[in-house]
Amino acid sequence: MLLAIDCGNTNTVFSIWDGEKFLCTLRTSTHHARTADAYFTWYSTLVKHYGIEVDITEVIISSTVPRVVFNLRVFADRFFGCRPMVVGKPECLLPHNPRVDAGTQVGPDRLVNTAGAFDRHGGDLIVVDFGTATTFDVVDVDGAYIGGVIAPGVNLSVEALHSSAAALPHVDVTKPEKVIGTNTVACIQSGVFWGYVGLVQGICNQIRAEYGRDMKIIGTGGLAPLFAQGDVLFDTIEDDLTMHGLTVIHAYNKENNKQ
Repeated sequence: MLLAIDCGNTNTVFSIWDGEKFLCTLRTSTHHARTADAYFTWYSTLVKHYGIEVDITEVIISSTVPRVVFNLRVFADRFFGCRPMVVGKPECLLPHNPRVDAGTQVGPDRLVNTAGAFDRHGGDLIVVDFGTATTFDVVDVDGAYIGGVIAPGVNLSVEALHSSAAALPHVDVTKPEKVIGTNTVACIQSGVFWGYVGLVQGICNQIRAEYGRDMKIIGTGGLAPLFAQGDVLFDTIEDDLTMHGLTVIHAYNKENNKQ
């Protein structure tokens, strides 16, 4: 079985793939000092709790935090006896190579989202991922990542507002009942929610105009369902897009390494 690991700036997600479906998905906070033993203690405790009996034989990792990769490699080698694939490393092949400026290093999460989205929806896509940053990935007609946009993440913006303005409280991100707030919390919630609705709409419209063809918009990330309430922002929402992309890249490497 395959263990797919997606390590972001805020959270690290482990999903067990049996070749047809994900058996479970486990989530922990990202911490660069977490050891291989600590990962295994956490992982094995939860797997036992859910009553899942699995034999992990392969591991694939996508990480936007380079410092955690070493301990995840040790984790895979020590406890599963395998050398993991790491997206972004030369030995990990991509179904379609990105077309960007020479010397540009594309984030592994964007490569994985591109692979997963193209596998499910074909090309001419914008993938909007609500993570620590809000990213917009453009997927060409042939499945290649050809660039995109990076904006501050929703929660990052809320934290910055609270930290920099002493009189403003920290608020939960939610859809307000109306645009015009009648108290401080409602005003902030309206600004954050409708501000990001406008940001997504505006950037996607500009991308479509520059790209010159109709494009499907795919939403993913924890806050995508929330912002789908704001307007018709997305053609579809994929809550497991990154994990699906990892299985696509893993399968592509297995097939091509046979040749």
